Amino acid sequence: MGNNKSLSGSTFCSQFLPEEQAEIDRLFDALSAGAGSAQASPGAFSLQALKSHVGEALPPEMVTRLFDGMRRVDLTGRARGPSDSVSREQFTAALSHLLKGTSEEKSLVILKMITATEGPVRAGQVQEFTEDLVGAVEHVLAHRQELRGWPRPRRTAEGPLAGVRALAAQLLLEMKPQGGQKFLEPQWANGECDRAAMEDWVFRAPLVGAFLSEVVRRGFLVLSSPAEPAALLPERHAGPGREFESVLDALAALYLSAQLCGEQRRRWRLLFSSRLHGQSFAQLCGRITRQGPCLALLRDHGGHVFGGFASCSWEVKPQFQGDNKCFLFSIAPRMAAYAHTGYNDHFMYLNHGQQTLPNGLGMGGQHGYFGLWVDADFGKGHSRAKPACTTYGSPQLSAEEDFRFDTMEVWAVEEPSEQQPVSKKSILDTDPETRALLEASGRTRHSEGLREVPDRGDAPGN
Repeated sequence: MGNNKSLSGSTFCSQFLPEEQAEIDRLFDALSAGAGSAQASPGAFSLQALKSHVGEALPPEMVTRLFDGMRRVDLTGRARGPSDSVSREQFTAALSHLLKGTSEEKSLVILKMITATEGPVRAGQVQEFTEDLVGAVEHVLAHRQELRGWPRPRRTAEGPLAGVRALAAQLLLEMKPQGGQKFLEPQWANGECDRAAMEDWVFRAPLVGAFLSEVVRRGFLVLSSPAEPAALLPERHAGPGREFESVLDALAALYLSAQLCGEQRRRWRLLFSSRLHGQSFAQLCGRITRQGPCLALLRDHGGHVFGGFASCSWEVKPQFQGDNKCFLFSIAPRMAAYAHTGYNDHFMYLNHGQQTLPNGLGMGGQHGYFGLWVDADFGKGHSRAKPACTTYGSPQLSAEEDFRFDTMEVWAVEEPSEQQPVSKKSILDTDPETRALLEASGRTRHSEGLREVPDRGDAPGN
């Protein structure tokens, strides 16, 4: 998979375009002429020079990791041991692999960022690296004022932030150490990860490469305009004067954005917040219907944050709707996304004002046994998934199976392509109880056969 000698011997070839290489060379010239590089080898720069150039843009531990990854590059093939400075060739090679390389090339630099020794590394060392990487991404986006309206995670004095640990743990679920242990199983941290395992991990967890690219580009201010919006985060729009404490912070928005496709990552617009619009199911229905794909999130009284992605516009009707692009997710205490299993098509359900069918918002499972359910008696719901939700394969998302929640939000992730037409259906179509009462009384349905043929969007399931 790729060139095994890409970081040793004389086979390295820069992948940068001429104009990009010129920018890389200018950065190297600035570093080699910077403070602290007088003690470095001629035509090289020191760790002090790199820290001086980066300043507060990156955490010191990530600057040191990047420097170690560069200085340990062996382009001669003689492996005389790493120097205390970085040459132009080492700098170009490391950045070429981090920004433009294959999974194999990225993983080779990551190994050098983790340890100076050759051979496998422990899974626990990879975990420390991953937490440093996630923390560095959040740090550099905040420092460059590119969080795009999302709040920073709450700071604590107890080691890595909970969100950093949760996102790092989610990335590490893709790691397969030698011995086959799964993340957080006993002895997992002592499992060994060789080059093949690291390459496989970087391939399976593309956010690792994306985070490394963002850290280098934003941290070094190279091959990226400071004015260019960060690609990792959508722009947050809560409306004029709508400042409030959201369930979503920058790391949660970053993770959820990575689960969506192109257009859905650009701009998120607040449709409903229980803090702004009240504890009202009627308000919820009125604000989220016919608004295109959206994310719904809750925070229950146990502190769990979870929700679902609706890939189609919500409609109030007594049938299931949506398609297999819908998914459920968890944000706290762990980050995870749960896609369609293929078992059934109970993707989305929204009903209100009936006596014979459940009233509420649901995703996955079945009536009375949803993977996620918000009752029309707003403020309570359930997540019944033992052993797992049939539609999405998700576990219980809430702290308690039957839960109460204090906060709910819904964010539209793309603008509706066009104003959806008003339904041509009679109330008798969407309210079977009323229709049954009418038929029981012996009265005829005078509108039968006289209405227009419904649009495609009115068909059940769309």
